[in-house]
Amino acid sequence: MILKSQVEWALHCCAILAGLPEGRYLSTKALAEFHGLPKEYLSKALQSLSQAGLVHTTLGPSGGYRLAKAPAELTFLDIVEAVEGKAQTFICNNIRANNPCRPLGYCESGPCAIALIMWEADEAWRQKLRSVRLSDLIETLSKDIPADLWKSSFEWVLERAG
Repeated sequence: MILKSQVEWALHCCAILAGLPEGRYLSTKALAEFHGLPKEYLSKALQSLSQAGLVHTTLGPSGGYRLAKAPAELTFLDIVEAVEGKAQTFICNNIRANNPCRPLGYCESGPCAIALIMWEADEAWRQKLRSVRLSDLIETLSKDIPADLWKSSFEWVLERAG
């Protein structure tokens, strides 16, 4: 399974937005600059987050994006599904019906074992993403990123937040 690069972008942007003080917004331009991404492409990911109700947006010189919920209320799955959609990652086309050795008119009553395993794997993947909140990510990043880089990044963001 390969996810769109917009999923990575959306997760990183939400991590940055999680640190904004109440009432402050960060522009697409600032988010694109911070991550070294093309603004036009990043705006598609941000629009997906907005349409899913995960971020609030406002227009104007101090406009931009901010989280619509507290980081503890947003899961990785919320963000991934906002960008990728909620469709299952495996679609069974029942190719077993093409087996030339099958008796004429033979029909299975249920899904094949391959489909069942793939659907279970899809659900396990989603359950893992559902179990990780954005606040968990922020806690991990605050420990993993050197303190001076963490501080300078936060200051950079605050200087550009409207």
